[in-house]
Amino acid sequence: MQQNGTAIHVRPPAVAGLFYPDEPHELRAVVQRYLDAAPHGGKRPKALIVPHAGYSYSGPTAAAAYCRLIGQDPPVQRVVLAGPSHRAQLRGVALPDATAFETPLGAVPLDAECAVLLRAMPGVSVDNLPHRAEHSLEVQLPFLQVVLGHFSLIPLAVGDADPVTVADILDACWGGTETLIVISTDLSHFLDYDTARALDSATAQSIIEGATDLGGEQACGCRALNGLMRVARRRGLRVEALDLRNSGDTSGDRDRVVGYGAFSLHGH
Repeated sequence: MQQNGTAIHVRPPAVAGLFYPDEPHELRAVVQRYLDAAPHGGKRPKALIVPHAGYSYSGPTAAAAYCRLIGQDPPVQRVVLAGPSHRAQLRGVALPDATAFETPLGAVPLDAECAVLLRAMPGVSVDNLPHRAEHSLEVQLPFLQVVLGHFSLIPLAVGDADPVTVADILDACWGGTETLIVISTDLSHFLDYDTARALDSATAQSIIEGATDLGGEQACGCRALNGLMRVARRRGLRVEALDLRNSGDTSGDRDRVVGYGAFSLHGH
């Protein structure tokens, strides 16, 4: 597809109909129900930490984070979204060669100016493969579309990247009140219910205390999360826990569960 001589590439949804509804009216209604059921109010977040499972599993926890954006003025105009690469091996951090990410609710344009800046940074590559089937970023978009309406996006697939590299990348596009940072991560994986609750509770406390050395057994998006926490510590942000549960709470199966946590980072 060409427009004014420039190639246009829109990344289509990969998990619509699997992780969330693929019919627009149903999707909007489902997201709105989760948001309506979540506690509202609180300080305006500069960054959010949000899970990325199917909505029937982690939707309530995600809503606990995203409802913090409702009614905030001025509204967020740009979202820097970072999450793990589950399906492709990746060294460093990958931006897609795309102009927009599409969901059943419409297309979200990428921030081309910021993308150019990040492409010149160490550890950043342009690679569509990590983004092609990745759900950790995609599942955040319908929530953001319902809450924010129109915004631009910087989607970052984070692979084998050290916290300093990730922190520098996030810091480069930190911006002001117009920019929101979202880190997509689940917590523990495939433990029994009681073991998961204990581990996730300890992980949540580590996040609240600003830990920058979390491992994959604690959070699958630990590399993006550790990078955020380095910047947050440097900028003096406070971490607030909003919700903590696991798939045993939402699905009923307590033999092998996945942990979900929602956190807000804001100034004092």
